[in-house]
Amino acid sequence: MKKILALMLVAMLALTLVACGEKTPAETTAPADDGAGEETAQNLTFKLGGTGPLTGGAAIYGLAVKNAAEIAVEEINAMDGVHFELQYQDDAHDAEKAVNAYNALKDWGMQISMGSVTSTPCVATAAETYADRIFAITPSGSSTAVLEGNDNQFQMCFTDPNQGSASAQYIHDKGLASKVAVIWKNDDVYSKGIYDTFMAAAPGLGLEIVSDTTFQDGNDTNFSVQIADAQSKGAELVFLPMYYTPASLIFAQAKAVGYEPKWFGVDGMYGILTLEGFDTSLAEGVILLTPFNADSEDARTQAFVAKYQEKFGEIPNQFAADAYDCVYAYKQALEDSGCTADMSREEICAKMIEQFTTMTFDGLTGDGMTWDATGAVTKSPKGMVIQNGAYVGLD
Repeated sequence: MKKILALMLVAMLALTLVACGEKTPAETTAPADDGAGEETAQNLTFKLGGTGPLTGGAAIYGLAVKNAAEIAVEEINAMDGVHFELQYQDDAHDAEKAVNAYNALKDWGMQISMGSVTSTPCVATAAETYADRIFAITPSGSSTAVLEGNDNQFQMCFTDPNQGSASAQYIHDKGLASKVAVIWKNDDVYSKGIYDTFMAAAPGLGLEIVSDTTFQDGNDTNFSVQIADAQSKGAELVFLPMYYTPASLIFAQAKAVGYEPKWFGVDGMYGILTLEGFDTSLAEGVILLTPFNADSEDARTQAFVAKYQEKFGEIPNQFAADAYDCVYAYKQALEDSGCTADMSREEICAKMIEQFTTMTFDGLTGDGMTWDATGAVTKSPKGMVIQNGAYVGLD
């Protein structure tokens, strides 16, 4: 009997130990939920890359884009929904270097792209994203050549034709001048694209082009011939479809000979006030078209400008605002399409093309933005003038 009782006690003790070793349903659920949460986060974290001039003469554009994209990513990653892992590579405003930078991003595992910052490198990387079926939206590569033949390349900025025709229309509508000179860069797709459509639109608007002069790399420091031609022919306004570095030299050299016309630039002029060593008084009164005004009373703009100033110590330019919009447009498109990060880049690309050609987006650079099948954006430009060393909105 004692043996039987002993055996019963041993059996009961064994059952108790087994029961103590078992986990309750609540204990098994907690680790499973944590793992599922991590998996969900991973499935909604996309690798976003881009190339731009982070060094060299055009670095002001590339750094503005990179900085603003970082702010947008930080904000979005603090929210529910899609998250981003961001990487930018320096292309020094060079097409060959841009392709090398793009390949480094592809090796990193880039799934969606912000293309390249300036037009010539962006044309080169657009061909690569097309071949690899990686969707791209550039904040500032404005040449139509960026889009041509590339169904997966989109723009947040105005296309060059839009800038050219809009500039001519603005000069006409505001009665700024009737006799106009144009100085443009003939080996730059950005400058030539704007020039072509400006020249096509000007005659029909009653603008007389009295001087049409050009330059290219190698003779872009002495503009005495171009200035003299415009001055001698009585140009009341000089249109400059170019980036700000040659424009800064034109302003200085024109002042030296006493020529003071109205100056009208494009979005590539934005940034001239922070050009190292530039006398900002030379740009006083310069007018340009841009979709972004840092002085806007819009709450979203004010919050962005304040955060950018706090983080980087300067006022953001249009390129920064366009980049910020690119990241938020990606957030909207990825969430609305139900994309997950474990999808192939081809699948994501197809979803992004579908979304961007059908959605409406409100951003810092415009409300109600839409894109057509070519990838070109529709939004309204605003006039801006430089006064007392600052950009001031006209519209």
